[in-house]
Amino acid sequence: MTTASEAPLSSEELDERERLCRALLGSAGRIAMDGYAKLGAGGPVVTMKGPQDFLTETDGQVEEHIRKTIAAAFPQDGFLGEEGGGAEAKSMWVVDPIDGTANFMRGIPHFCISIAFLHSGRVEIGGIANPASGEIYFARRGRGATRNDREIRVADTRAFDRSMIEFGWSSRLPNSQYLDRLAAVWELGVNVRRSGSGALGLAYVADGRSDGYAELHINSWDCLAGLLLVREAGGVCNDFLDGEGLMNGNPVLAAAPGVAAGLSQATGIPLPAD
Repeated sequence: MTTASEAPLSSEELDERERLCRALLGSAGRIAMDGYAKLGAGGPVVTMKGPQDFLTETDGQVEEHIRKTIAAAFPQDGFLGEEGGGAEAKSMWVVDPIDGTANFMRGIPHFCISIAFLHSGRVEIGGIANPASGEIYFARRGRGATRNDREIRVADTRAFDRSMIEFGWSSRLPNSQYLDRLAAVWELGVNVRRSGSGALGLAYVADGRSDGYAELHINSWDCLAGLLLVREAGGVCNDFLDGEGLMNGNPVLAAAPGVAAGLSQATGIPLPAD
């Protein structure tokens, strides 16, 4: 017998959360742009969380806005944010208030807000907004992926010497591991780049702007919305939520189907069997 707490959310309940997610991508984006406009004018204040890991006042302001808005609308839902943390729950939101803070603080318009909603360990809703470019990516499980409400699809690239991927980096692993995997990817003939935002990197895979995104360790708030986008746009992704991925992070690989197997072998990140 299924109890009320175990029952899946109804379509109407997911509709309500979709509307809130879409609204938050807009309102949080405006807060982010307010901070962005003040760069070099006495704010936002920048502190360090670790090597090459930056935090601005705007990160905290955006996350607090999202957290409070969700709590008011759905007090029963859990919340996990990059800055304030949180705990695992049956229904929960996973949020990166500004992914690409290093870009943000240097005036580079490549940063985003990433919001994912999960129920029973499955990502149901994902949204990524770059307020500097005005682009909003959105996906709901089983309903496809969009950029500014237009359907997007992954690239049809099949030749490695024509492919472009993004390879993220994290100080949580030795540089030697990245260099070894990067060398293996280069050996395929792939053009590799790094733009400083894992969430946008994944959104670009979904949009066909890149053929793949890989990182040997990434946190859930950086990637869950993007992984849903890639899947809904026809791409291939690893099982990021395997084990302790939600709370402790995991490797990530998302790619166009034509290059996915080769990238998996080169990076050492396994993909689900067909």
